[in-house]
Amino acid sequence: MKRAAPKTNGHDGATHDVGVLMAVNGSGERSPATDGPDDDQQALRGASSDEVELGNALQAYLRDIRRTPLLTPQQEFDTAVAARAGDFDARQAMIEHNLRLVVSIAKNYLGRGLPMSDLIEEGNLGLMHAIGKFEPERGFRFSTYSSWWIRQSIERALMHQARLVRLPVHIVRELNQVLKARRALEALQSAQGAEGRVRAEDVAQALGRPVDDVAELLAYAELPSSLDSPVDRNGEGGESMLDLVADDQAIDPLGLRLSHEVEQLLQHGLASLNDREREVLAGRYGLSDREPETLDVLAIRLKLTRERIRQIQIEALAKLKRNMMRHGVDRDSIF
Repeated sequence: MKRAAPKTNGHDGATHDVGVLMAVNGSGERSPATDGPDDDQQALRGASSDEVELGNALQAYLRDIRRTPLLTPQQEFDTAVAARAGDFDARQAMIEHNLRLVVSIAKNYLGRGLPMSDLIEEGNLGLMHAIGKFEPERGFRFSTYSSWWIRQSIERALMHQARLVRLPVHIVRELNQVLKARRALEALQSAQGAEGRVRAEDVAQALGRPVDDVAELLAYAELPSSLDSPVDRNGEGGESMLDLVADDQAIDPLGLRLSHEVEQLLQHGLASLNDREREVLAGRYGLSDREPETLDVLAIRLKLTRERIRQIQIEALAKLKRNMMRHGVDRDSIF
């Protein structure tokens, strides 16, 4: 005989009022993740501490789910068995009674690129997935089992949605490990009343990993900035980051002028050479849109030896340098 799910104290509308969460409407497969064993029951009780400034709808949702009592171990077992047997009401009860677990886990991912409402939504997907796979006969608490699925769902969403550039899965996993260690160090530092930011060196020491590897992973955690974001310099404002970024493709007026002057000096210097010297340099360096020629090709074309072509080239270059130095060009700036 199928066992009935425990009553939910009139909580049927807890998530229906907040459409963005879609946790208990039976249409979306939302699920939670895993914490520690029975320690997760303590995490459930503190899940609503991040209500401040989350928006009216989300605050109402958090207040609503806090009214739903936690299931006792026996109630959880009976409800999970009924849900596994296909009891829809039991499945809904398992979802509703574990929504606080999702919030407890989701708040650890704030500041990673997704708003709290999206984190909860993704966590609820993981929770529902866990309900379909949970086997209460194995003796584990559901919070322990479901926490892993909740985290997986949230982390997958962060990997696919929160970044302009998607990171490989193995990088995301390593990054999550580093960020978890940093959060633990920050919590310890706060408890001890210490000031200052947790450094990459501290995280590397805690994980036993090279500092360079940890620093590189932490760089991936930085959120990209928009070029349109305002920049306030000296309290003046009115500028965006785009105004301060140099354009690599822009033409430097000073550089353009200097290039033009050098070109004029080069043409003046070439005019001072004799015809053979100009022909050798034009052939060797591809001047006047010509293709560069080897010493052998020039030797054949000008009916001179290869060595004589090389000597003419050296003499012509020396004349050019002297001519350009007379016009104020620095020796080190000349070819």
